[in-house]
Amino acid sequence: MFDDVLHRLGLSDVNSGACGRGWISWPSGEMRPSFNPATGEPIARVLMGGPEDYDRVTNDAVEVFASWRTVPAPRRGEVVRKIGLALRENKDDLGMLVTLETGKILDEGRGEVQEMIDMADFAVGLSRQLHGLTIASERPDHRMFEQWHPLGPVGVITAFNFPVAVWAWNAMLAAVCGDTTIWKPSPETPLTAIAVQNLVNRVCESEGYPGVFTLCAGEAADVGEAMIHDPRLPLISATGSCRMGWRVGEVVGRRLGRALLELGGNNAAIVTPDANLDLALRGIVFAAVGTAGQRCTTLRRLIVHESIAEELIGRLTQVYASLSIGDPWDESTLVGPLISEAAVVGMMEALDQARAQGGTVVCGGTRLPRPGHFVSPAIVRAHPGMAIAREETFAPILYVITYRTLDDAIAIQNGVTQGLSSAIFTDRLSEAERFLSVTGSDCGLANVNLGTSGAEIGGAFGGEKATGGGRESGSDAWKQYMRRQTCVVNGGSDLPLAQGVRFDIPS
Repeated sequence: MFDDVLHRLGLSDVNSGACGRGWISWPSGEMRPSFNPATGEPIARVLMGGPEDYDRVTNDAVEVFASWRTVPAPRRGEVVRKIGLALRENKDDLGMLVTLETGKILDEGRGEVQEMIDMADFAVGLSRQLHGLTIASERPDHRMFEQWHPLGPVGVITAFNFPVAVWAWNAMLAAVCGDTTIWKPSPETPLTAIAVQNLVNRVCESEGYPGVFTLCAGEAADVGEAMIHDPRLPLISATGSCRMGWRVGEVVGRRLGRALLELGGNNAAIVTPDANLDLALRGIVFAAVGTAGQRCTTLRRLIVHESIAEELIGRLTQVYASLSIGDPWDESTLVGPLISEAAVVGMMEALDQARAQGGTVVCGGTRLPRPGHFVSPAIVRAHPGMAIAREETFAPILYVITYRTLDDAIAIQNGVTQGLSSAIFTDRLSEAERFLSVTGSDCGLANVNLGTSGAEIGGAFGGEKATGGGRESGSDAWKQYMRRQTCVVNGGSDLPLAQGVRFDIPS
């Protein structure tokens, strides 16, 4: 069954990881297997790109940009519309491939492909709405306005946990804005990227626009470093750890490029005495264990009023004990594996630190005795001063902290370096408004009566502080992929200066 999926998506035992206006048949990088984290077995192999392959791919993207930027935006939107159709036609196979390569449960794999489709639909509408402004001029007979032009080739660096959706956030918007893209997928999930590139190539070639979307899978030291240093790329959009973001931001900033950073999160949810606990329970569990805790928006800290803490912990423990953990392609599974052996080790080390710092593991936190990288999600009784709870461990660990006043709860929530997603569960309007006020959550995403995970594409996605400050997907995120130009036209015969300045030259 799995072999049929690979075949339908144009994948073979050995796949090229570099594509400009066409696939590079034999890239210069190393041969790297892509492993199924549920079994530890290889799915297929990818010949990764090296620096010279990256240079060739980027040259193609630069050359194609020169013509693509002149294509009317609605026509660019039509190409993206047809990419959305191709994704719809292959949704089940792509969803299964996401599951096989990342370990996400099948419903989440399909959901990720749907997110690409949604982004294509959003971008198609946007292609007719790249609006500028008309601005009142202080000078008579002058017209002032803003317009937006394509920015240039855009580098997109994606992480393993959302191997294709985050690419679509960037690539669909960049394409209708008139930009080309160079995609560097995570070395842990290159097959899904190659499969999507195959579909995109088919559409773009049939429409007469090969090379709008390009790909170079490779290691950070080879492709990643070349990309962030490259002055041909005015924008680098990078998703990953805070450590990776510091490197990208530093290098891109040094050359005065733009860096759109979506980095780590250490997300918290506050549960007040006025919360609907049935609703809170459902929101907490999905946010904490979905994708086996490997989302940047995963709920990692649960801040509960002391009067309801024991009840809520008891109910959570019962639900955790009943979670179905197993093969992610099984429709009944709710929790799949971690991505790698290193991720399992990292989780166990974090739990050891939690115990050493005064925490108590209430349930879970063990490795399952089966092939693959499976663990049981853990709940830890913690305290606000616990250092490990202020760090992001990319695994299903939920630290539970109690509070007395809402001000205390908000201070605990905001007391980490990251600022991505946040939530409060309450039926009291004043508490919800306090949480959303200027002195409330300091995160880029703030939710009331829903969990920290599962953002819609219509809103701008991103976070503050060490999360990087980037915004992707909806709202006006498209402006990051364009350059703004303020224009003034003098329709009169005089030349008045702004601010009343006089400069009369001798006649």
